[in-house]
Amino acid sequence: MHSLQQEAEVNEAFSRQSGHFDAIYDSNKITVWAREQVREEILQYLQPNAQILELNCGTGTDSVYFAKRGYNILATDNADGMLKQLREKVNALQLNDKIETLKCSFNELEHIQGRQFDYIYSNFGGLNCTQHLEKVLFDIEKLLKPGGRFTLVIMPKVCPWDLLMLFKGYFKTAFRRFAKNGTSAHLEGVYFQCYYYNPSYVTTRLQKSFELLSLKSLSLAVPPPYIEQFVEKHPKVFAMLEKIEKRLRKTYPFNRWGDYCMITMQKR
Repeated sequence: MHSLQQEAEVNEAFSRQSGHFDAIYDSNKITVWAREQVREEILQYLQPNAQILELNCGTGTDSVYFAKRGYNILATDNADGMLKQLREKVNALQLNDKIETLKCSFNELEHIQGRQFDYIYSNFGGLNCTQHLEKVLFDIEKLLKPGGRFTLVIMPKVCPWDLLMLFKGYFKTAFRRFAKNGTSAHLEGVYFQCYYYNPSYVTTRLQKSFELLSLKSLSLAVPPPYIEQFVEKHPKVFAMLEKIEKRLRKTYPFNRWGDYCMITMQKR
């Protein structure tokens, strides 16, 4: 019952936001920057003519990006409102031959039967909405062709910018990622649980059948998107922090910290 309630709450929250989702995120320069980093990561490993599965696709910003580059994508999400926005984009941009949409939670990937993909990705911590990430990883393994790859962008437990909130007296924010049973998050007035996973949660569970290709931090030195107007107010500082991040983001232990981590693995 808890999982069904969580699914319903996440669906409601993101459906409520779907109508103005793009306006919010496209106007946040750190979100735009972060999305560019994720796309660079995926393009580094994406083969020509790859068949792609996107999890928690939202309004399909990334699906449209890859479709315009000639890739075929099955875009999945559990939020009705998000899928409605994506379908409108697909029709407007005449991408029906490139993007197929499917209402499917990442907790129910077994419903995608008889198909395998060359690449699977999940962006911006969508998978942090599940308490059952181990099952998701098991399903991803079955959905990937031999030699197929995935990139998962998840929110780890250690985020330096969260910990800095200690100095402002925001103890709950500083330690929210370490809560054993998840942390209550809210969006558009709807509350749901968010769970944080270190990259090792993914890599250790898949080490027998996958090879780790890349592990990088994202928003380690660069502030997270919730630090609003940072780029506009401090462009020189942002440029400096970006340089620091690019030096550290592949290096242990920094590649395991940040607002997000990007994990790319290949099926043996």
